[in-house]
Amino acid sequence: MDKRTARRRNIIYYLKVFDSNTNLLLGQLVDITVNGMKLISEEPAEPGIRLMLKMILPEEMHRKECILFEAESLWCKRDINPSYYSIGFEFLDISEDDINIVKSLIYDFSFQD
Repeated sequence: MDKRTARRRNIIYYLKVFDSNTNLLLGQLVDITVNGMKLISEEPAEPGIRLMLKMILPEEMHRKECILFEAESLWCKRDINPSYYSIGFEFLDISEDDINIVKSLIYDFSFQD
């Protein structure tokens, strides 16, 4: 059963998400809510792993270059393109300011229905 309370929104950019401890690219943003996100990655991620992540923001945001947050991987499966994995993350520790940036991303840069 899907526990998601917020509707996923696809963003018009594939924003890069890095492990903030290693600076290695974890993947690219596919969709996002105020509660979490889905990435596409060349490498799988074990469910239940907590990571400190850094998402690079579009230049049009002007406020900051990136947001930093802790997230937990909830699931990982092969993507439609078998060269990649889709990974679902839940935000665990993210500042109120960065949540507001996520809301702006959703409002300003998501595909509208």
